[in-house]
Amino acid sequence: MELLRFITAGNVDDGKSTLIGRLLYDSDSVSLDVLNAIEKSTKNKDNGEIDLSLLTDGLRAEREQGITIDVAYKYFNTPRRKFIIADTPGHVQYTRNMVTGASNADLAIILIDARHGITEQTQRHSIIASLLRIPHLAICINKMDLVAYSQKVYDQIIEEYRVFSNQLEFKEITYIPVSAAYGDNVVSNSENLNWYKGKTLLAHLEEVEVENDVVLDKDRFQVQYVIRPQTEELHDYRGYAGKVNSGTFKKGDRVKILPSGIRTVIEKLESNLNAVNAVYPNQAAVIHLKDAIDISRGDTIVKEEDEIETTRELEATLCWMSEKKLKAGDKFILQHNSKITRALVQEIEYKIDVNTLKKLDGVSEANLNDIVRVKIKTAQPLTIDSYKLNRNNGGFILVDETSNATVAAGINEEKKVLIDLDFN
Repeated sequence: MELLRFITAGNVDDGKSTLIGRLLYDSDSVSLDVLNAIEKSTKNKDNGEIDLSLLTDGLRAEREQGITIDVAYKYFNTPRRKFIIADTPGHVQYTRNMVTGASNADLAIILIDARHGITEQTQRHSIIASLLRIPHLAICINKMDLVAYSQKVYDQIIEEYRVFSNQLEFKEITYIPVSAAYGDNVVSNSENLNWYKGKTLLAHLEEVEVENDVVLDKDRFQVQYVIRPQTEELHDYRGYAGKVNSGTFKKGDRVKILPSGIRTVIEKLESNLNAVNAVYPNQAAVIHLKDAIDISRGDTIVKEEDEIETTRELEATLCWMSEKKLKAGDKFILQHNSKITRALVQEIEYKIDVNTLKKLDGVSEANLNDIVRVKIKTAQPLTIDSYKLNRNNGGFILVDETSNATVAAGINEEKKVLIDLDFN
C-alpha cells in the first residue's frame, strides 16, 4: 500500500491539532482505549463535545500551556493509502520544528483561519515548505463555520494566496474550505459548503499523485553496512546493505563505487532475504558485486555512466537549531545519510528572511531558527546531489562535536571543486 507523508502547519489556534483529530476520528482510525481516554479528558467541557485536538497533544505539560511544542507524529491508514502526519508548532520560535517535520514530507497542509486570512506565519510556513521542495501543497481555509460558510471570504483568501505564492516553487497547490470543529469537508462533503465542487481533504490525501515525485533518473545506493558473516555455510558472502535513495538497480548493471571510482557489475540483489532482479527507490536491499572491492559505510554505488562527482565543498542552506550561535570557522560532524565526516563552516554568505525570501547580507552569525546560506568544506568527499533535483540525496545534518547534539539541518544547493583543508 502506498505511503503519504504530510505535514500540517499554521498559526497558533488555527486548528491544526483539531483538523488531524477530525481526520483520525471521522476515518475510524482511533482505538477505543484512546477514545475513552480522550472522552475522560474532556468530560467537563461545557458543550459535551470531544476535544479532538488531544489526539495529537503528546504531553500533559503542552496541554496545560495550550500549545503543542514539539513535532507530533501520528499514523493511520485507509483502504487506499497509509499516512504519516507531522503536526508542527505554529509559533515563530519553533521554525526548526517545522523544518524537522517537513524534511521528508510529500505534501504540506497549511491552515488559514477564515476570519483572519493570510498572516505572517502563513507566509513563513509556505516559504519554508518551498525551500524544502515539498512538491504538493494543500491550503485549508479553516473555521468556515465562523464566517457563515461564505464563498466570498474563501475566494478572497485564495486570490490573496495565489498572488503571494507566485514567487514560490510548488508542483501543485490545492485549496479546500473546511471546518475542523464540525467536520465540514474533512472526511465527508458538507452541505454547508455546497458551492465547493472539489474533493474533501481526505479524498485529496488519498488521491494526490506522488509516484511522479520519485527520482528515477539518478541511481543512488549508499552503503549502510557491509555484511560478512564468515561462517562455514556463508564463507564467501559479501553483501552491501543499504537503501536505494533514488533510481533503480538491476542484476547485471555496470556500476561504479564512489568516491573511489572503481567499476564493477552487480552480480546479485536481495530484498527481504529473497533474491530479486531489481530494486527501486526507498527500498532496502543488499547488493552483491562481481569483484571484491574495498567498500565502506557511506560509500555510494551509482551507474557506470552517471556523471555525478564527489566533492568536499558545499554551498548549502542551513536551518540553525541550536541556542549556541553559529559563526564562520565553527567545526562540526556532518552526516549525509550514512556517510559521516568532519566539516567546517567556512563562510556565512547571507541570511534568508523567512517572511519575505529576501537575502540579508552582512550576517556574521546565525541564531536559533535562522535560515542561512553557507559555504562548507568537508574532510572527506561526499557523493551528494543538489537538493532541488534529488531530495533523498541532497540533505544532511550537522552535529556538535562535543555534545553530539544535532545543531543544523542542511540542503545542498550546488557543488564546486574543493581545495585541501587542514582539520587539525
